[in-house]
Amino acid sequence: MNLGILGAGSFGTAMSNHAAKLGYGVRLWCRNPEQAESINGQRMNPRYLKGCKLHEEVRADSHLERVVAFGEKIILAVPTQSLRDVFGRLKSLDRGLEHDLKQNLKLEGKDFLSLAKGMEISSGKLPHQIAEELLPEISYSALSGPSHAEEVVRDLPTAVVVASRSHATAREWQKTLNSPHFRIYTGDDLMGVELGGAIKNIIAIAVGISQSLNFGDNAKAALATRGLAEMARLGASLGVAPLTLTGLAGTGDLMVTCYSHHSRNLRFGLAIGRGLDREEAASEIGQVVEGAHTVRALVAYARKAGIELPIAEGVHAVLYEGASIHQALQKLLFREPKPEQSLRYQ
Repeated sequence: MNLGILGAGSFGTAMSNHAAKLGYGVRLWCRNPEQAESINGQRMNPRYLKGCKLHEEVRADSHLERVVAFGEKIILAVPTQSLRDVFGRLKSLDRGLEHDLKQNLKLEGKDFLSLAKGMEISSGKLPHQIAEELLPEISYSALSGPSHAEEVVRDLPTAVVVASRSHATAREWQKTLNSPHFRIYTGDDLMGVELGGAIKNIIAIAVGISQSLNFGDNAKAALATRGLAEMARLGASLGVAPLTLTGLAGTGDLMVTCYSHHSRNLRFGLAIGRGLDREEAASEIGQVVEGAHTVRALVAYARKAGIELPIAEGVHAVLYEGASIHQALQKLLFREPKPEQSLRYQ
C-alpha cells in the first residue's frame, strides 16, 4: 500500500517514518520545496526531529496533488488552523497531472486519518466538523492519545486510539498502522476523541505557568485533575461518552502533555510564566502551540453555552485579555468552594 502524508511537522515526519518501517510506500507533503529537497537528499527533516535519520522509503514532495494521487490512504498531519485551507486545496486538485494520476485524485470514499488536535478559532469547530463541512465525501477518522513525535520516531512504546463513525474503517487503520511499539485501539466517539485532544493543550499551558512559578507538584496534579473536570463538563454538553475522556484521548493525552518536557504547550506555559508575552513565547517554541489558539475558540463556545471553565478562562485572560498571572491566579484560588462531583452538582 502507498500512503500520502500531508504535513511535514514533527508528528507528520514521525508517522512517515513509522509507516515506511511497516513496509509502505510513503510520500510526505512539504509546503516548502527546500524542506522536501533536504529530506530526500539528507534523509533528515531540517526543521523538525533534528538528528533523526529517516527511512529510505520516506520521499518528500512539495506538490500536494502528487502526494494525494500517490496515496491510497491519506494521513492529515497539518495544524487545526490550517485544515480549512488544505481542505479547500484538496477540493480543486486536478491540474497539471497525467490522466492516470488525475483518476487517483478522486476523493469520494477515500480514507483520511487526521492527527490534528485543536478547535478552529473562526468557527469553534473540531477537525471532523471542518471535514464534514468541506469534504463530506471522504471517509474520515482521527488518531489521538499520548504520542509525542520525539518518542514515536525512536520506536518507544506508544498507545493511541483511532476513532471513526465506521467500526470497519477504524479497524482498517488499526491494521494498517499498528505495531508492537505503536499500539492502536479503536473507538467510534469522534467528538470525544477530538475534544480531549483539544482541551488538554490548554490545561498544559496552565500547568507550565504554575511550574514556572515553582508552585510544586500538588498544584500540577490539581490543575491536571480539575482540567479533566472541565473536559468532562464540555463532553457532557456535547454528548461525549464519559469513558472516552478517561481513556487515551482524554486522561492519557492530558497526562503526557502536562508532564512531559517534549510538550510544546507546557513549554509555552513555562515561557509565559517567566514573563514572556504570547508572541515571544510562541517564537521561543518555534512550532505551532495549538492550545494558545484553541483556548480562544473554546472559551467563546463555553461562554455562549454557559459552561464553567475556570482554568481555560484563566489562560485566556492572561493570553488575550491583558490580565496578569497574579490576577488570573487570584480569580482561580478565591473561587467559591464547591463539591468535587461537578457533573452531578451543576
